[in-house]
Amino acid sequence: MPHPTPAPTRRRPRRPALVALLAALLPLLATLLTTAPPAAARPAAPTAQLTEVTGFGSNPSNLRMYLYVPDSVTAHPAVVVAVHYCTGSGPAMYSGTEYASLADEYGFIVVYPSVTRASKCFDVSSPQALRRDGGSDPVGIKSMVDWVTRTYGADTDRIYATGISSGAMMTNVLLGVYPDVFAAGAAFAGVPFGCFATTDGSEWNSACANGTVVRTPQQWGDLVRAAYPGYSGPRPRMQLWHGTTDDVLRYPNFGEEIKQWTNVLGVSQTPAATDTPAAGWTRTRYGGTGDRAPVEAVSLQGVGHNVYAWGMGQRVLTFFGLEDDGPGPQPQPGTCRVTATTNTWNTGLTASLTLTNTGTTAVRGWKLGFTLPGGQTITGGWNATYAPTSGAVTATNVSYNGTIEPGASVSIGYQATHTGNSAAPGAFTLNGAACG
Repeated sequence: MPHPTPAPTRRRPRRPALVALLAALLPLLATLLTTAPPAAARPAAPTAQLTEVTGFGSNPSNLRMYLYVPDSVTAHPAVVVAVHYCTGSGPAMYSGTEYASLADEYGFIVVYPSVTRASKCFDVSSPQALRRDGGSDPVGIKSMVDWVTRTYGADTDRIYATGISSGAMMTNVLLGVYPDVFAAGAAFAGVPFGCFATTDGSEWNSACANGTVVRTPQQWGDLVRAAYPGYSGPRPRMQLWHGTTDDVLRYPNFGEEIKQWTNVLGVSQTPAATDTPAAGWTRTRYGGTGDRAPVEAVSLQGVGHNVYAWGMGQRVLTFFGLEDDGPGPQPQPGTCRVTATTNTWNTGLTASLTLTNTGTTAVRGWKLGFTLPGGQTITGGWNATYAPTSGAVTATNVSYNGTIEPGASVSIGYQATHTGNSAAPGAFTLNGAACG
């Protein structure tokens, strides 16, 4: 999507073709990226207020800074920079994503940078934007982060960036020019660092947008390393999301991003793990198999440019590692329900358990406790881990089913032997609280 440079003292006239392209694209992007999800999918409304901060430091491109600080911020909180799409704004990103509500749960602070130039797109193409402290938008965003760390004593080891479309491009740029500031990033429908670069002052790179800019992993990695020459410290981890039918920033950019960040982080381009966390999704992880692999890439089959959807913010937090912050919402008595059935034969049985969240907040990470009838011993299970195998058992979520939204259910089960009593468990606890 188009990305104008910051306004200089004397503006270079726009080329007619660029103006026509912007005129055609911006209404489309506004429609794609501001469509609200169904109300039922929204989390609870944020409890604090979005505020604007002025005078936060060096700001060469006149960005505005919006800030969300939850009522129960943790000591030395983490900071998430949430970067908006073209035609968007900081307040639109605040109301159109769930990061503020998640901040209420986990105690981190959210910064929402906001572009003031006419197109409302971030600068990811100018030479100033693509080098450390070179000027333009990255410098202003870095000033916002510095202001938050000074004001709230934020943890400088836990600064993160995420963005959508233009904001995804800026997420790539921020991790490239400030690898010593950001610990990880999550980019939804973006392009590699440096892909959108221009040398003629224009704001649009058609070759990159169309997915025809192809480089080797080493060449992509060298572009990132050249943004901060001489830097030899740790590099931020990267999570990438892209729809296969994206017609604005086309799907080949996804593969080029993977090439770039696996090279930057020094890991193999061969996935260490591949799975399907949701229907139509293919997730590959590079350099590790867990939730915090160096590079995680999620391809969404049949999805266009409007790739971000409610619920993905929680997956971003999992990748960042912020689910460990704060107590998180815990179920109270009566906010869960379990149905249990068994199918028995001779000295064996299988049990099927369905756990339903009947509360009003999501359960993020669960342990289901129950007691097996005497004489039963678990020999295997699915969709959870079980320990011990007899007596008072705890079933713990696995990586792909740890979150249960209000009204949602998860099904698990096990196989067991028995000595005559083949009944299902009759009482359950969820994270230590009795199910109603």
